[in-house]
Amino acid sequence: MSLHEGAKAPDFNMPATGGRMAALKELKGKPFVLYFYPRADTPGCTKEACAFQEGLPAFSRLGVTIIGVSKDSMKALEKFAEKYKLTFPLASDTDAKVIDAYGAWQEKSLYGRKYMGIERSTVLVDAAGNVARHWPKVKVAGHADDVLAAVKAL
Repeated sequence: MSLHEGAKAPDFNMPATGGRMAALKELKGKPFVLYFYPRADTPGCTKEACAFQEGLPAFSRLGVTIIGVSKDSMKALEKFAEKYKLTFPLASDTDAKVIDAYGAWQEKSLYGRKYMGIERSTVLVDAAGNVARHWPKVKVAGHADDVLAAVKAL
């Protein structure tokens, strides 16, 4: 499924690190960022998570919640969050329903073998619950800064 700017944000309710829940209904009236990443504690995903953690004070000042989403188990996510001192919620979507609803479940290819997996992507949802920005095929370097700039432009 492709997600377009201006579309209503698909509903979600997932367990998240720190005993929290990441739920659309809890974020009503507030802008938020969902970023989708393939796997906790891998080099690219770690760089991306640490960049969002570093930018967290700036996002928080703007009233924006950051939520990382992957298919990892809660145990793996808690370990990842603890290891890198990630204080924002990392949500577990083991059946990939939310990942798919947000357009991040894609066919990938590795050494000629095709498989389904998470495309690194980010969605900024505005206070009205609409997709304000969608970044497919994210390159990690500088991405958190790009997202912050888009938040400031809301």
